[in-house]
Amino acid sequence: MGIYFNPGNESFLQSKNSRIYVDKTELINELNSRLSTDDKCIAVSHARRFGKSHAAGMIDAYYSRGCDSAELFEDTKLATNPAYKKYMNKYNVIHLDISSFWDDYKANIIEKIKEYVVSDLRDEFEENVDFSKKFSVILMSVYKLTGIQFVIIIDEWDCVIRNSDDQNLIHNYLQFLHSLFKSEESKYFLALAYITGILPIKKIKDESALNNFQEFTMLKSRPITQYYGFTEEEVMMLCRQYNMDYESMKAWYNGYLIDGLHMYNPNSVSMALNYRDFDSYWKNTSSFESINTFINMNYEGLRDDIVNMLSGKKLYVNTETFQNDFSTVSSKDEALTALIHLGYLGYDREEESAFIPNYEVKKAYQAALCTGNWGKIGKSIARCDELLRATINCDSDKVAEIIELAHESYTSVLRYNDENSLSCVLTMAYFTAPAYYNIVREMPAGKGYADMVFIPRENAGKRPAIIIELKCDKTAEAVVKQIKDRHYEGALAGYKGKLLLVGINYDSQNGEKKHHTCVIEEYEK
Repeated sequence: MGIYFNPGNESFLQSKNSRIYVDKTELINELNSRLSTDDKCIAVSHARRFGKSHAAGMIDAYYSRGCDSAELFEDTKLATNPAYKKYMNKYNVIHLDISSFWDDYKANIIEKIKEYVVSDLRDEFEENVDFSKKFSVILMSVYKLTGIQFVIIIDEWDCVIRNSDDQNLIHNYLQFLHSLFKSEESKYFLALAYITGILPIKKIKDESALNNFQEFTMLKSRPITQYYGFTEEEVMMLCRQYNMDYESMKAWYNGYLIDGLHMYNPNSVSMALNYRDFDSYWKNTSSFESINTFINMNYEGLRDDIVNMLSGKKLYVNTETFQNDFSTVSSKDEALTALIHLGYLGYDREEESAFIPNYEVKKAYQAALCTGNWGKIGKSIARCDELLRATINCDSDKVAEIIELAHESYTSVLRYNDENSLSCVLTMAYFTAPAYYNIVREMPAGKGYADMVFIPRENAGKRPAIIIELKCDKTAEAVVKQIKDRHYEGALAGYKGKLLLVGINYDSQNGEKKHHTCVIEEYEK
């Protein structure tokens, strides 16, 4: 057993022994069906922390001759397949994490990869293989000697492409991959290739190293979609198991719509369960600098489009123009597609539209907007927590002040006096409220529709339910009276506890300054 050649099953054993474990072993059935076929090369490009490396460790454990994994797999979903042991621990496996080599070697990365793999091979085949030959010939020699094909696993394969401006290095790296996956020798020694990355495979002129790979991305990954990320059913099961509120989990982490399946970031869900606390875990492992980089390019009004998506809207995007490279982004569609692949936007294939997938991702945008060059919008976003506290504390003057700032901030994006736009303004003003509330816009209630209803979730603590109505050219008192007269509190059927009725009015006739007033009344339901 080596580190890079025929690794053991420790990685998968550690995953199985972890407090939070979801069985994804049926992926192996899909891989087995591809062994030594024209479909043997697959590339999985998903956002960070979506389970790619977990799958790689599982693939090690199943195929590697460096371990015996019979006991490890016997209680898994894979074991329901009567033939599941047919290929178990029967292949020579090479597993590389390119990011770890890049961190240490960069310009010498290719030579060092070969050096470390060859070192492992020497330990086993020193007297029978000529190690002076090129790398693909060495692997071919091992295959001829043993009669056993290779399964090659490469994590973060695109690390060199994403991080280097040295075109000569990129060319040499791609030629190295060509020797592994498309050389004359690889037709014989390669049984399966599994590579992972963040971006889909970049099409580089005159380079064909990876054009024989089938790709599975954040846009489309059928039939293996359910093996990356957590499905709704899996998250519901975990919430029951750990006695956590599913509605809060859903609001925070649901939303990635891949091939019609709602997928959750598994790292965030696991962290929330482990800490028993809903928080923005994903942004701590993925820099949000890329958000500001792309948004501040402001192609074709991209900044305004982002604000509209943050207020709950979807936006059409043509994903075909993206060149699978951050450095070549030159249009709004390319910027949006890059954000989809990074996990900062969800994608609805049926509607060909992008959207903000969940509250955790909204928090990443909040950080970007508060630290970037966003003027009044950034200032408004920064006061969202203050607004929610002021509302709960019935500080009507403070609420009017902050809503007025929000209303002015989005003048360039949302039109005054438009009912839907007013609702969007409220959504943006109360940007952080989804941390504790299920928020329903235009909720049927009594004799009409309440602009916004805040329904406390289990994690809301003592925070009250809230009904908010924003009107134009009335009085705040009249707006609260409308809430009562039309029985909007009926939207909270079954809710018992403190309820706040919030009436907000602005005077559209008061010159350029849209003066706001607010009245807040408590209502015991």
